[in-house]
Amino acid sequence: METRKRLNIGCSDFKNIMENDNYFIDKSLLIEEVIHAEKAVLLLPRPRRFGKTLNLSMLNYYFDICQPENEKLFTGLKIWQSEDHIKEKRGKYPVIYLSFKDAKHNNWDGTYQHIVAEIVKLYSNHDYLLIGDTLKQHEKTKFNNILSEQAHSSAYEDSLKQLIEYLHRYHQQNVVVLIDEYDTPIQSGYKNFYETVIPFMRNLLSGAFKDNKYLYKGIITGILRVSKESIFSGLNNLSVHSITDFDFSDKFGFTQREVDQILSDFNLIDNSEQIKKWYDGYTIGNTTDIYNPWSILNYVTRPKEGFKPYWANTSSGELVKEKLNDHDADNIRKQLVKLINGETIEKEIEENFVFQDLNKKKELLWTLLAYSGYLTQKNKTGRKSYALCIPNYEIKTVFQDIVIEWLDTEVKVYKSLLEETTKYLVNNEIIKFEQGFKKIIGDTFSYFDLNAEPENVYQAYVLGLLAIIGDDYIIKSNRESGDGRYDILLIPHDKSKYGIVIEIKQIKKLDNEDEQVRNKRINTKINEAAMQIEHNKYYKELIENKISKIIKLPIVFVGKEPYILMIQEE
Repeated sequence: METRKRLNIGCSDFKNIMENDNYFIDKSLLIEEVIHAEKAVLLLPRPRRFGKTLNLSMLNYYFDICQPENEKLFTGLKIWQSEDHIKEKRGKYPVIYLSFKDAKHNNWDGTYQHIVAEIVKLYSNHDYLLIGDTLKQHEKTKFNNILSEQAHSSAYEDSLKQLIEYLHRYHQQNVVVLIDEYDTPIQSGYKNFYETVIPFMRNLLSGAFKDNKYLYKGIITGILRVSKESIFSGLNNLSVHSITDFDFSDKFGFTQREVDQILSDFNLIDNSEQIKKWYDGYTIGNTTDIYNPWSILNYVTRPKEGFKPYWANTSSGELVKEKLNDHDADNIRKQLVKLINGETIEKEIEENFVFQDLNKKKELLWTLLAYSGYLTQKNKTGRKSYALCIPNYEIKTVFQDIVIEWLDTEVKVYKSLLEETTKYLVNNEIIKFEQGFKKIIGDTFSYFDLNAEPENVYQAYVLGLLAIIGDDYIIKSNRESGDGRYDILLIPHDKSKYGIVIEIKQIKKLDNEDEQVRNKRINTKINEAAMQIEHNKYYKELIENKISKIIKLPIVFVGKEPYILMIQEE
């Protein structure tokens, strides 16, 4: 019986994986697509942990003129079935390989020192250029100043352009330049040092790629397509292939066929349905059913531990939390209700992303979430607009956790109270539900402000419901049903559970009102809401879903205090 190959999770070095005969999903036809690309410089934005670094490592070993022995790494792969002119490119070009994936500090000094260290390491890899007379004396001085970290910042900005020229002169071949995670320093600095990091990165990258006669190919990866005006100004030889474009659409992330092969090889094919639910769902260009590779590989190595949010645990989702915490983020919260409920929202995806615009253009959040892998496109609906959705259950748990944290830390509606009160609701313990609901709504109103709109409070409550019971119920709000519009409808997946329809009414709180008169007004409104549910058959959708146990719940707000049960007259 053949021994199964070992997965080397976390290793992004192509040579290491191949020489150790580790399990490898063959993406080598990326090389052919890069060679055939019309433009010399390719920007390939993809979400985190989608195989960008491993793919660049593969390109490095394929093109590198300094390592002729690397040919053996490719002879068993798909690329070796390509035409001769593709295979002739193997080992033909000097390669510059630079990664900024760890250049994430909260200040410019730390970020700059990391970038300088990477450039020093790059120059050190090519210090053979100092031998002989390839470089003139003043060029050797510049080279050594960079190596000793004594050079001025302008020299580091110019370092890629200079090294490309030196390598061409030495090898008499044009140069391949590979830049990994180019936007990491920019994302780190968008709040505190954006105005400093942008000019530096622009000069560094534009110097390397703009009108450079010594360049064969440039491949740049990152998460976002940062505005051309910010970074890539004047690059007429740049071609961008993002998450909405067809080219390279199957080269990052795992396709359905690749996942089927993995599951077969690791005897996990019986789990395919649950694996699909948890980790599938991405659409890139015209390729559907893209799986998150990081999560798939982690699950495959430890299936007995069950399904976990592996990819989600590598990110804190700070930006989503920040935007959700804005007091005026009612529209964002309204969209989150739809997304967590499994619906789509129609939004424009901006091709050019300017971080500083995030605060004044709130809709840019959806572009950021789509590029970052928190949302995916279902289909194109306009020139720049797409129907966006949460791709899979793993990412749904991210949004649920963010909502719970927001309610817990910002709104001060504690998870335990929300869970307990929701349990009373779905089990038809309405007296206890009313008590908990009064506390939740009071806390929610106080979070927004004294003049809070009830709509915002309802949204927050529905979001909380979705975060707590959104896996067991379909939760709809303010939709057509029967002959009218209900306010909240809970449809259980388990047909034996209670279905719930909630109708919300509001009456003014009057100063100095006699308690008996006030109670009568409340009871009248509760009765009116109950009759409206019945008359308009708001529960029709529950019956259509074969739910036989139905809770019809009127809620009346007197100012900001909710009443659910009829007040007993003494």
